[in-house]
Amino acid sequence: MPTLTEDTQLGGQQLQRVVYTPEEIEVRVRALGEDISRSFTASDRLLLIAFLKGSFLFVADLVRVIDLPLQVDFLVASSYGRDKVSSGDVRLLYDPAASLKDRAVVLVEDIVDSGTTLQRLVPRLEARGPASLDVCTLLHKRIAGAGPEPRWVGFDAPNEFLVGYGLDYAEDFRHLPYIASL
Repeated sequence: MPTLTEDTQLGGQQLQRVVYTPEEIEVRVRALGEDISRSFTASDRLLLIAFLKGSFLFVADLVRVIDLPLQVDFLVASSYGRDKVSSGDVRLLYDPAASLKDRAVVLVEDIVDSGTTLQRLVPRLEARGPASLDVCTLLHKRIAGAGPEPRWVGFDAPNEFLVGYGLDYAEDFRHLPYIASL
């Protein structure tokens, strides 16, 4: 298990504990990629849409283990700002440019917490006519009523504020190779 080092205190915030190690993350991402590979064929024209910024490391690792031709696009939505709790106000800052029509689309999320982001954005994307629209999330807090249920889940997450492996607090801690509790 990694030890908490000098980069565990940023912006006046101190990490509490490592929740998932780099090794645990690597094993789980590989398993998710293998399952996604079995779920589609090349004719499905797989498109992964990653939620930025939090899922950038996850999607980079995930696409390298999916054994199918695929395309990647991005979506930027925000509901946290500098808070540790979602404001509930989902702002779409960048909309994917790729056509979703008649394609297998997988939304790649870093964490499903309140579910507000998915509740607001899934209907918008479904209106674009994908053949299928599924969600793959690295972390799921399993909060009741948290929106559309992801098809693929990396880890059931504790109800704590998590950072690292792309997840941040006020843009800090994304660089950590593990996921930790703040």
